[in-house]
Amino acid sequence: MDYPQTISTQLGFRSAQAAAAIELLDAGNTLPFIARYRKEATGGLDDAQLVQLSELLGRLRALDERRQTVLASIAEQGKLTPELEAQIQVVETLTALEDLYQPYKPKRRTRASVARERGLQPLADLILGQARLDGSLGEVAQAYLSDEVLDVEGAWAGARDIVAETISDHPEVRRVTREKAMQWGVLTCEKIQEAEDPRRVYELYYAFEGGVSRLRPHQVLAMERGEAEKALRLKVGVAERDWQGAITSQFPVDPRSPLNGQLQEAAVDAAERLLLPAIERDVRRSLSESAEAHAIQIFSENLRALLRQPPLTGQTVLGIDPGVRTGCKLAVVDPTGKLLDTATIYPHEPQKRWDESKKAITRLVKAHHITLAAIGNGTASRETEALIAEVIRETCGELRYLITNEAGASVYSASELARRELPDLDVSLRGAVSIARRMQDPLAELVKIDPKSIGVGLYQHDVDQKLLADSLRVVVESVVNQVGVDLNTASPALLTYVSGIGPKLAEKIVGYRDEHGRFRSRGELQQVPGLGPKAFEQCAGFTRVRESENPLDASAIHPESYAAAERLLELADLDLHSLPGDRKGPLDVLVSEFGLESLADEIGTGVPTLEDILEQLVRPGRDPRSDLPAPILRSDVLKMEDLSAGMRMKGTVRNVVDFGAFVDIGVKQDGLLHRSQIPYGTKLQVGDVINVEILKVEEERGRIALGLSSG
Repeated sequence: MDYPQTISTQLGFRSAQAAAAIELLDAGNTLPFIARYRKEATGGLDDAQLVQLSELLGRLRALDERRQTVLASIAEQGKLTPELEAQIQVVETLTALEDLYQPYKPKRRTRASVARERGLQPLADLILGQARLDGSLGEVAQAYLSDEVLDVEGAWAGARDIVAETISDHPEVRRVTREKAMQWGVLTCEKIQEAEDPRRVYELYYAFEGGVSRLRPHQVLAMERGEAEKALRLKVGVAERDWQGAITSQFPVDPRSPLNGQLQEAAVDAAERLLLPAIERDVRRSLSESAEAHAIQIFSENLRALLRQPPLTGQTVLGIDPGVRTGCKLAVVDPTGKLLDTATIYPHEPQKRWDESKKAITRLVKAHHITLAAIGNGTASRETEALIAEVIRETCGELRYLITNEAGASVYSASELARRELPDLDVSLRGAVSIARRMQDPLAELVKIDPKSIGVGLYQHDVDQKLLADSLRVVVESVVNQVGVDLNTASPALLTYVSGIGPKLAEKIVGYRDEHGRFRSRGELQQVPGLGPKAFEQCAGFTRVRESENPLDASAIHPESYAAAERLLELADLDLHSLPGDRKGPLDVLVSEFGLESLADEIGTGVPTLEDILEQLVRPGRDPRSDLPAPILRSDVLKMEDLSAGMRMKGTVRNVVDFGAFVDIGVKQDGLLHRSQIPYGTKLQVGDVINVEILKVEEERGRIALGLSSG
């Protein structure tokens, strides 16, 4: 298969772009490295396009591998004709390949195989050929009676079994029936009568019917979960005209043949016993795969947006992991994330030591000059919010707070990494440290947690866990490498996601740093045991050494382009130690004098790399997260009873799902901005700060309906 041509056709890239990307991937280069530092070769394919290409390439290679297995199997049976081989060689999907292989696939003992063993294939051939008989059905069948075939009806029944399997295995019959089922089939869902569903979780699907082509991914996943929990029963129905047309187009009935009734009977049996169950499995699998892919995409997009939240730098943070019976865990961290103090308070039931808790918080705020309180959004979070709001009103007017997603904090608390980072801290307090630090740098803290444990998905536990993990890992790698990491402060968890490093090298880098002190340059990375030239090439541009003698070490310029960057500065009468803010004017003049293409030739690089170098010389090591809106900080609490229709306020998008977006507006329950309220073409992301209007408040049900507001 011509992979570049196939990929360019399916994804809309130029064939040369696809060929270059495939060559780079096969040479062991990572997606982030290719996207950032090999733009000239790939024609500027970005991370997302390269992920698409890589995934499609994997599927195409798997298809070719399966193709060779199929060819070898059929050849071994002595049934591989030139025509069949040609068909197999050009097929473009795994489903079509399996359809061609179906008649030759080794099967368990079937009714048809038993009939063949009993010598009834010639009778089946007569039915399939709609032959004109020299005698009656009984007379023709007499020749096939034996100790195993006792009567005429048994002979014709066995022949029909062979015909039924032949019809069901026919590639074109399967293809057409499947297409009809996907286009016009109906999925019905009903509650299993004796099943228990005390919370009526699946009530929407107790008596559900929907066209296969119109089902939404979240519906499919919900019904499949109900089926897995033995609460629901699902079935795919295909209209008789659809499967009948698929069969008669390949196996036409001849009204003049005395065997037309035999063929019709075999066709009905083929459909009901073999074909339709197989097509139902295909349709269900296709629905599942599409729904899972959609759910994984939504999770990935939400995770990317969450990881790209801007850090709240310069804040001394009080992290609060709320609890009821076990109390609220407090941890104070300084602006670098260093742990300063911890405490446990019991403001809620059953202890209800409210005043004592306020005093403890006030004492910590004043002792450590805390500027921000980060409250985890778990049990008792809103009650704890009321406590903090009261403290602010009474004593600490400069303090601000926000409620943050605490998903994964408990997972981190019990991890080996947390034990190494906070060895002397009780496991119950580590979660509060994580909550505090994730406000200072969400990316650096969240990479310590399994992405699946970060609650920004829908039905993430119902999808293929390997596909989910692989997709989320790509997202984390992409964001980490877009942002870059400080070699002298990055944790092993963060370094693990840097292009070309991985878990083992991450540990070795930190070990080297612990033994030799801070890195003085990027080049020093090559002294780390096990980090060879290829790994250095892949990772160097994504690392930062802020206090290196070479200022380029703090930028996203790759060491392979240092000479080009220095030549560029020289042409502009600048040097490495000139201030970035002073460079823009001279560099703009240089570009206008030369033109980008001529200037790129002059410094020995391509135009895309030149543009990246120019950007980094003016804004070295710029954090792309700084362009995003900062989270909303609050100083007072809002209750549902304070809300009324028509109120306008700012909110933060917490989760984006198929049917809309959940928005934190500062009350206990997130509001739902239904998709019908989101203008066509508007794409919301986790962390977006938006203006919303209260449409409806259902206090007794804990529901808030929102609409978008212009401000």
